[in-house]
Amino acid sequence: MKTIYRFAVAAVAVFFSFHSTYAQGILEGGRVSGNFQLDAQVYRADSAIGAFEVEEKMRMNSFANLLYTNGNFSAGMRFESYLNPLLGFDERYKGSGVPYWFGSWRNEQFEITVGHFYEQFGSGMVLRSYEERNLGYDNTIRGAKVKFSPAQGVVLKGLIGTQRFFWEQGPGIVRGLDGDFALNDIFDKEGKLKTRLTIGGSFVSKYQPLEEILVENGDLLVLPANVGAWAARFNLSNGGFSLDGEYANKMNDPSSINNYIYKNGESLLLQASYSTRGFGAIVSAKRTDNMSFKSKRTETGNTLDINYLPALTRQHAYSLSAMYPYARQPNGEMALQGQINYKIKKGTLLGGKYGTDIAVNYSRVTPIKKNALSGDTLTDVAGTLGYESPFFAFGDSAYFSDFNIEVQHKFNKNFKLLVSYLNLTYDIAVIEGHPGEEVVKANIFIVDGTYKLTEKQAIKVEYQHLFTKQDEGEWLQFLVEYTFAPKWYFTISDQYNYGNPDKDRRFHYPTLSAGYTRGSNRLSVTYGKQREGIVCVGGVCRNVPASNGLTITLTSSF
Repeated sequence: MKTIYRFAVAAVAVFFSFHSTYAQGILEGGRVSGNFQLDAQVYRADSAIGAFEVEEKMRMNSFANLLYTNGNFSAGMRFESYLNPLLGFDERYKGSGVPYWFGSWRNEQFEITVGHFYEQFGSGMVLRSYEERNLGYDNTIRGAKVKFSPAQGVVLKGLIGTQRFFWEQGPGIVRGLDGDFALNDIFDKEGKLKTRLTIGGSFVSKYQPLEEILVENGDLLVLPANVGAWAARFNLSNGGFSLDGEYANKMNDPSSINNYIYKNGESLLLQASYSTRGFGAIVSAKRTDNMSFKSKRTETGNTLDINYLPALTRQHAYSLSAMYPYARQPNGEMALQGQINYKIKKGTLLGGKYGTDIAVNYSRVTPIKKNALSGDTLTDVAGTLGYESPFFAFGDSAYFSDFNIEVQHKFNKNFKLLVSYLNLTYDIAVIEGHPGEEVVKANIFIVDGTYKLTEKQAIKVEYQHLFTKQDEGEWLQFLVEYTFAPKWYFTISDQYNYGNPDKDRRFHYPTLSAGYTRGSNRLSVTYGKQREGIVCVGGVCRNVPASNGLTITLTSSF
């Protein structure tokens, strides 16, 4: 943390030590903007649901961003405070400081950034630096980044730096080059061609000092100091049709994640979409094999990831439909996803006065096929090439599958209704790391109706029902929300685990919530019980422990 403070202080000192005339020119006419968020929770012990005593009684996460812009120059910083981190967030965030600051300058061809920055090459399969605050995830890079546009349709990027590791920096150095080439802008500047094609490529390498490690079988392994990864991609579009693809390959990278095997990694992502008035369809496919890429080879948690492997599953918004979210499997997965959106026309029997929206989505994720190497009886043996894997072969089982259909219909100007059905298969043993647990097979029904009482007042009623014979059994949830736009809302809800096989654990999880909004300021207060579970965004997950208490969230921007 002291290192962070030294960098922040040094940056401010250098900035204000410029010649006074130049500094005044930078400051005059500039604009300052920012935002603030505070999440605080008061905890009560509740042994029945597994919510244990919290010594501090109250914990808090908060941050504030400040951004200064003036013409081609911008600078910013973020102050963060975790006193102490909310339950479910990594305890290594404990403390306060400035882990993020930057300065940036750009003109028509160049953009140069020093300090901390986020960046993504292509779909992110070889590099993606981003923040997901609800997961406590932040792998920002500290170093330097240059973006260069030498000609129309050509964008080149280069960067070097280290990654955030809570209040410190990770031990590895990340270097990257990326290029995007919009061929139509280069060769068809008059825009005569209807078909557009963009190609791109990336190369990323990490450096971590050479290391020797002793594995379980007694072998002493020499781990490479430099590991490189490359990717090639394309985008082809014509009218409502689009086809995207990217292939990534990573050189041998023995680590804790892959049990120190020396096999190369690879991933392929393909996506096709078509849309026209009243109809849209998208189909995606992905294969991943040994593609964990971290700047610290012994790290196993959700930290220091250099790359990002998109999860081809739908991100559900309702509580019970999101109870079993998928967590990506970098050591090997085959994924397929497809979705169709269709709008039944207005004025028809099923469309009614306002039309009816229907969305059908299906996703399935399986392991890849792994065959032992010649002479071996086991796969993933430390110090070897690991295994062989036919590229197009699916595994025998399913990690995850999700079929869902959603229908939305507006009956009149005051009443609209959403009805949804989901059928899920969820392998707890693999996804949550609980060997021996039975695969969950669930059916979920959701009904969500909103009735507009007046121009400013509305009431929403929500019913959710999850049926399963595995895990904790059936769940039921009711929610009623009253809104007085644009300032107030009040919500009461209850989740009931009525089908738990352990009759002594058939608990209710009631919650009361209220919120007030004025301009860009929003305050919400929630009191109630939270069940234990996991929260996932884009396949990245964190555990949420059971809790009982008061939660306050305050957000503001200017």
